[in-house]
Amino acid sequence: MTLSNLVIRNLKKNIKYYYLYIFALVFSVSLYFSFVTLQYDPSMDAAGNTVKGAAAIKAASLLLVAIVSIFLLYANTIFIKRRGKEIGLFQLIGMTKSRIFRLLTLENFILYFLSIIIGIFIGFSFSKVTVMILFKVTGVTAITKLHFSTEALVQTIIVFCIIYIFIMLMNYIFIKRQTILSLFRITSSTQARVKKMSVWEIIIGIVGIVFIISGYFISSKLFSGSFQTMNMLFMAMISILSLVIIGTYLFYKGSVSFLFNLIRKKKNGYININQVLSLSSIMFRMKSNSILLTIITSVSALAIGLLCLSYISYYSAEKTAKETVPADFTFAHSEDAEAFSKLLNKQEIAYKEERIPVIQADFNVKDILNDIPGEFTLDSTKMQLPVISEEYVKGVSLSKEEVAFTRYSSALEKFINLKSKGTISILVNGSSLSLNYVGQKDLFLIPYTFTSGGLPTVIVDSSVFHLLEKNMDESIQTPSNIYIGIHINKDHEIAAANKLYQQLSLENSSSISRYDRIQTQKEMMGLTMFIVGFLGLTFLITSGCILYFKQMDEGEEEKYTYTILRKLGYTQNDLLNGIKIKQLFNFGIPLLVGLLHSYFAVQSGWFFFGTELWAPMFIVMGLYAVLYSIFGILSVAFYKKIIADAL
Repeated sequence: MTLSNLVIRNLKKNIKYYYLYIFALVFSVSLYFSFVTLQYDPSMDAAGNTVKGAAAIKAASLLLVAIVSIFLLYANTIFIKRRGKEIGLFQLIGMTKSRIFRLLTLENFILYFLSIIIGIFIGFSFSKVTVMILFKVTGVTAITKLHFSTEALVQTIIVFCIIYIFIMLMNYIFIKRQTILSLFRITSSTQARVKKMSVWEIIIGIVGIVFIISGYFISSKLFSGSFQTMNMLFMAMISILSLVIIGTYLFYKGSVSFLFNLIRKKKNGYININQVLSLSSIMFRMKSNSILLTIITSVSALAIGLLCLSYISYYSAEKTAKETVPADFTFAHSEDAEAFSKLLNKQEIAYKEERIPVIQADFNVKDILNDIPGEFTLDSTKMQLPVISEEYVKGVSLSKEEVAFTRYSSALEKFINLKSKGTISILVNGSSLSLNYVGQKDLFLIPYTFTSGGLPTVIVDSSVFHLLEKNMDESIQTPSNIYIGIHINKDHEIAAANKLYQQLSLENSSSISRYDRIQTQKEMMGLTMFIVGFLGLTFLITSGCILYFKQMDEGEEEKYTYTILRKLGYTQNDLLNGIKIKQLFNFGIPLLVGLLHSYFAVQSGWFFFGTELWAPMFIVMGLYAVLYSIFGILSVAFYKKIIADAL
């Protein structure tokens, strides 16, 4: 039999094992090609003034290469070990190691480069969709066309040729190092089985759980004021990272077996067939895969966390803009506002204008301010805050002795915590005027240009305001002491009004378009979300495939067990029900732990990114869980075939 005939027969024989590997390879190539095409797509040039993502996309493409390379090398390791007996038989019939290597090289060449061709074709077909998705999430309006990039083609071929060379090098080293005897034993030695838990393993299991819980606890206290200096905060972050990663490793190394062993002991040894096929198997399998599962869990948590944070910022763009810029258009100079009003009147766009005088004053707020720890302290006896009169605030009525605050930045609320009542003093010409603090009003009245980026606004009685106006400190005033806000009556006319605003070409930073701020934040965070989502999807597919490959290995290894159970009278449904529980644990435990890691990571600092937490976080986590569960369903389908063929 010629080498080419042997290659064809082997391909036909092993295609049932290679189909998901081929799918993952095709998916990786198509994803990489369409992603790299973004760098050379002419339609991206049309959006060059709004999307500054060339460097980010280039950096992300390098990460994409790293993820795909690790996956393909790992997948090749699994499949070369699965063929250990076959390689051993080839040596027994007289084939040299060099000839076997040529055989495997030719097989891999056909599968690999055929998959690359298919992947490039699919990537090219969907490259326009990729650009459209990017433009959609960033809010860019540009015309996209189907564009084939020779630069992207060359880059893709070079990258995957280098990966192929490394795969062949791994195969060569594997064949050279293995003896015939070791090749026949390699499959059974890949999975370690433990018959009885030792005291040391029980300790490891308990320590793993304690480490993870400790990491979660520290993360929940990260910005609560428990860490008083930047050094303490930095050490806390390092501690969280160390505890969670080490705890995750120990969790898979001993905690899973420890917990399942407690469940088994509760049964006093009387466990049904479902528990035999699920709990018992997982107890002994997860320990040997602890490093792999730790990597998958940690990177999954990182991907989910980053995607949650970027989506929180994207999702909160409009609400954040409304808090920092209360009106659709803000002006600090009357002539700018009047010029804009003329354009609106000319285009018959209805609007409302409001003018609020604003004074900067120094306040002693020590009595109403809870302690701010360590390096985050500020001078509460002389805090500069903007002041407005109650006559410009609907629904607020204050006496001469009363003062109220508005809402302020949610991030600052974590560090500056106000009491519900107390006394504050306004510093006027060297003397102080004491007022009774009556609490916060759920209002955002003036833009961030007056509030030092997000501090509360002080509301006082009109007589007190006029007193401050007469005695204001000129050295701390803003360039303009009046806020002019223009509200467009109809939402669908805001975009048209913004075009008129752009025609004014105002260089003054005190003039703000809320529409532009929303678009800028969506462009920036949309690009981040797109890149993180792209990388996260790649990792999800690759890690899901790796877990599926491991289940294929276990299924083939346990086929003899299923044959015995079928001969004992258990039906296919009996065995399949146990397998479903097993896959629920196999895929569910890494997913659940990854989601928990990302939840506590996001929960500790989400307020720096936006105003909404639960909706964007649940959307991201839910979508990730649904996509991840597909591989669990595929594993059940594979086991169903194994069980059906057991007799």
